[in-house]
Amino acid sequence: MNRSEFLSTTLGIIALSNISMKPLKNYDPLILIGKGKPQLVGSTFSMLPEVKVALEIMTHDAKNDGIEITVVSAYRSYERQKSIWNSKFIKLEKKGFKNLAIIDQIIKYSTIPGTSRHHWGTDIDIIDGSQTSKGDLLVTKKFHGNGPYNKLRKWMDTNAEKFGFIKPYNRDPERKGFLYEPWHYSYAMKSIPMLNAYLELDAISLIKDSDLLGADLLDSKFINKYLSSHVLGIDAALL
Repeated sequence: MNRSEFLSTTLGIIALSNISMKPLKNYDPLILIGKGKPQLVGSTFSMLPEVKVALEIMTHDAKNDGIEITVVSAYRSYERQKSIWNSKFIKLEKKGFKNLAIIDQIIKYSTIPGTSRHHWGTDIDIIDGSQTSKGDLLVTKKFHGNGPYNKLRKWMDTNAEKFGFIKPYNRDPERKGFLYEPWHYSYAMKSIPMLNAYLELDAISLIKDSDLLGADLLDSKFINKYLSSHVLGIDAALL
């Protein structure tokens, strides 16, 4: 029996559900903000073991349809996210942006370190590895029209949820926060309880970092607004 047949049987559905629905308990706050040491698997791109299992099954089925699901980003530590943030901050500063205008530009796509879903090992960014593309890979137009990853996007739109993956930043015009990301998927059975645990933290005190550029601009008023619009500005199925 191949993996597609496995998934279609009652036994297969139960087995996959048992993997994904075990409740996670006693979350370490440091893990939730990217400063801990979660139990991850994978070398180049790490993720929770349950996420990897579901991803491998989904990848197998996609391959049967001529699509090569390829992960280009998964777990990110706080330090990695801070490096991304600071790099963008410096580039925007050189372009003439100042203060909150810099922050507003960064948070179109990038999270404040300590608030990223990628800290949890539940979220992945993907492309179609069977297609060639020059320049930046995670660009919206590459996932639509004549873009190299349009076929992947269509396949994921139809099939991703069957394997437990949901796109957090969809095209819902009512959704606030980060811009649409057709490459970003979250393994719901793990990310939902982690989000709930995260929301119980004192995020404002936990994410403060003297090495974070623009940290002085991130006061409690800004952070509370950001948590509401960006952290919670996701597909309703992930809330």
